[in-house]
Amino acid sequence: MPTRELNSSPSMLPMFARAGAAMIPGASHLPFAGGGGQDIPDLRLRLTDVAIDSDRLTAYDRVCEFSLSDVLPPTYPHILAFPLQLSLMTDPSFPFPAIGLVHIYNRITQHRPIRASEKLQIDVWATPVEDHPRGKQFSLRSEARVGDEVVWEEISTNLRRGRGSEGATAPGRELPSAEELPATATWSLPGDLGRRYGSVSRDFNPIHMHPLSAGLFGFPSAIAHGMWTKARCLAALEPRVPDAFTVEVAFKKPILLPGKVELCEADGPGAAFSVSFGVRDPRKGSSHLDGLAFAG
Repeated sequence: MPTRELNSSPSMLPMFARAGAAMIPGASHLPFAGGGGQDIPDLRLRLTDVAIDSDRLTAYDRVCEFSLSDVLPPTYPHILAFPLQLSLMTDPSFPFPAIGLVHIYNRITQHRPIRASEKLQIDVWATPVEDHPRGKQFSLRSEARVGDEVVWEEISTNLRRGRGSEGATAPGRELPSAEELPATATWSLPGDLGRRYGSVSRDFNPIHMHPLSAGLFGFPSAIAHGMWTKARCLAALEPRVPDAFTVEVAFKKPILLPGKVELCEADGPGAAFSVSFGVRDPRKGSSHLDGLAFAG
């Protein structure tokens, strides 16, 4: 797989503009719009010497409610990889428009804690398109290294809605459901949460920013970022999480803002660290997120 090294992190706003342009009928024929290709590009994007901005890290800790620390939260490298992910998805050779894709699954493995003083190499690439019960799916693979050491890995699976395949499987289908777990906390989420998290993560997807822009995509209000929800769950579990662990989640139902949700959790079997967790609607009992964190 060829590797393209970038001199700096791609600027997010122009890429979201390209992503939005790709939704216009016929835009796939334009050279600046993504979604016109036939196959996932065989390409790895790489960013080297990535330094951690201490102010941004503090802002991220606060909006996700992690403890203030010079150690990165396990979800923080995602926002460093996200510009490369979006750059790949807005490339003219990419087969789907970036806006309109649904983030359905995320798996992170932290091999060891990452200190804010360490410089990272970030690599991102995509897997081939596969069938899904509700359309087509592909995954974005991300990796963070310190020198030659892989310290963090991520798999983010996205769905392009369409004609499904009966024999296809969806990732995360075997995760324990939040609907079956005991509630341990209730969170009241403000209407500007999407804008607050977006300003830190630089994920400016319009479905998260404002009720008017979310309404263009069929939502009655802005919705919370899925990766904020995952991060907020890990912040609640933070005192119990070991240095090396894996955490996977399936995103089930959008969280409308403002709103109220329940954190649900239960210990898994065995002596090693294992926690089933999730987020659900306290009125309807339906799951927004199902998750599992375990050692190793």
